[in-house]
Amino acid sequence: MGSPTGPLRSIDRFRRPIAVVIGIVVAATVAGLLPGWWCGRDADRWFRGDPASVHGLAEELVAFEAADDQLRAKGSRDVLTDMWGLLAHQMTALGLAQVCLSHPEWRDRYAPIVTRAAAKSLLPDMRTTFTTAWHGDDGSADLDNPHGHAYLSYPALALGMARLVDPAFPHSLAVQDDALIAAFERQLLASPTGLLETLPGEAYPTDVAAVAAAIAVHGRATGTDHTAVLAHWAQQVRATQIDPATGLVLQRMGLDGRAHDAPRASGTGLAAYFAGFADRSLAEQLATGLFHQERSLFGFSAIHEYGKGYDGAGDIDSGPVILGVSVSATAFAFAPARAFGNRALFTRLFRTTNLLGLPLSKGSRLRFATGGAIGNALLLAFLTSGPELAQ
Repeated sequence: MGSPTGPLRSIDRFRRPIAVVIGIVVAATVAGLLPGWWCGRDADRWFRGDPASVHGLAEELVAFEAADDQLRAKGSRDVLTDMWGLLAHQMTALGLAQVCLSHPEWRDRYAPIVTRAAAKSLLPDMRTTFTTAWHGDDGSADLDNPHGHAYLSYPALALGMARLVDPAFPHSLAVQDDALIAAFERQLLASPTGLLETLPGEAYPTDVAAVAAAIAVHGRATGTDHTAVLAHWAQQVRATQIDPATGLVLQRMGLDGRAHDAPRASGTGLAAYFAGFADRSLAEQLATGLFHQERSLFGFSAIHEYGKGYDGAGDIDSGPVILGVSVSATAFAFAPARAFGNRALFTRLFRTTNLLGLPLSKGSRLRFATGGAIGNALLLAFLTSGPELAQ
């Protein structure tokens, strides 16, 4: 058979580069989609509250609390204390309590641990930084003081959730919980801006959202009517604490309602989670502002820390800020994404967390290796967020 004619040779010359281009496009598409698919393959199970996934991470936190008990019994200095200890035990209590609400069949297993973790969050060595900042004044020692000490909302919320799920909740802890909530209610109703100090001269709307959450959960656990104070708080958040241009809460403020920091996503994300216990419509409003901070690439998402027109570095609230993206805000966004049914955003966030968090399974336990005990406690609380809204 003879050689191809001229037109056929021309077609063949074009066919080869077209095939190369198509191959490159296909390879690039696969390279872009495959990591997202792989890292997001468990996202739907978490979004649905799959028992196997939830149980694995819950058991990891059970092991953390057991190890902490052993270290404390030995008088070891290796236990988590101060703010990191407060956050680890509080979030363990919240996460396991939410698991109890979603899976009542596990209540006997987890409710006593919720109470143990909540009790630890109230220990004096969990608030050393705050006591030092207040020149030795421990807010829990004088609940009638005028300063608010809003950081006490974190153990108060943990106690309330333990009280809600543990039938054997100790009377001694109930007395402390009642006293904390009564003090917060008095102080919050007296505040024209709906703000309470965490540090001298500094109020954090996120911490005050935790105050509101603690008050709301106390009402559910005891049947006490806290409607008036929660309505006052929600009104002042909308009037004073949210930046109208970005929809984000101001990170730090004075009691007079003046901004001491920019509107930021890390504070807004955690405030949206706490607000979910107290006022669903306000939580949804905060979530809307937070979701506008999403930055996405190849199906992976993260949350930009600073509102439009603002810039700054990372700190203890935001965690590392890399190219404007906040590690903490990205984790915090799980809670409102799940609570308000935003499956697509939840999945994109999960891909990023799965990629960077290095999930590891061992026996019946699941942990995210890069976050340590604090990261696992936070993720359990945020990945199971939602049941508290239905109570």
